[in-house]
Amino acid sequence: MGLAAGLDKNGDFIDSLAALGFGFLEIGTVTPRPQLGNSKPRLIKLIKEKALVNKMGFNNKGVDYLIEKLVLKKSNIPLGISIGKNFDTPNSMAFQDYIICLNKVYEHCSYIAVNISSPNTKDLRNLQSRAELDNLLKKLKVRQNELALIHGYKPLFVKISPDNSNSILEGICESLLKNKIDGVICSNTTSDHNYFKGEGGLSGSPLLNKSTNVLKFIRKKLGKDFPIIASGGVMTANNFEEKLASGADLVQIYTGFIYEGPNLVKEIIDQDLG
Repeated sequence: MGLAAGLDKNGDFIDSLAALGFGFLEIGTVTPRPQLGNSKPRLIKLIKEKALVNKMGFNNKGVDYLIEKLVLKKSNIPLGISIGKNFDTPNSMAFQDYIICLNKVYEHCSYIAVNISSPNTKDLRNLQSRAELDNLLKKLKVRQNELALIHGYKPLFVKISPDNSNSILEGICESLLKNKIDGVICSNTTSDHNYFKGEGGLSGSPLLNKSTNVLKFIRKKLGKDFPIIASGGVMTANNFEEKLASGADLVQIYTGFIYEGPNLVKEIIDQDLG
């Protein structure tokens, strides 16, 4: 069980979070340059629904700040680093932003998560189309192999949206296999809601079934051995087990941690071990 990206965007709390019992942490999403993100208000808590809606927009202090924090950390917990593009970088040049971040975080992490699925950066999800995804992943794979010769091999995961049609999901799966990508994170938040006038990404309980259905679909398409990290709607230990039963190898929590705190971490660990 791991912590999903978004809670510790800048690596400020790695040691504290590691002490809570997580098996791994995913930090970020980080961009080449610092950015403020979208205007406030940009986060609402839907207590009755046990959900969150955020339209943060990759607010972070930039990849160089994150590197400073990674160098200072004391914990040896496995770390994924989620990388993205700056909001003002056009999709045609997005690969440059991802490679900048890849170059800088590679030696400091256990895996890299390529975030192309946030609903809060304009047109970012267009990178999930087959042609754009192939172009991006081909370039990232080349650079990954070059960095592996220097620092050892670090897996590349791609984080996908739960809102894709089956035909788009098929294209994503084909691209992941074609470009020899190491794994997939399923999934990001959904934009299929009416809060914030339909803006932002919805997470928590309402996301569980949708993200799990996508998980089952891509597991069938990718085969039994392709690594999948599941995320989306894990609010209880039973939700955690449901993700595993649906094809996940690893599971992340985020909104469940916001609502239940460290007790959820303990609950999942105790059930998993018991």
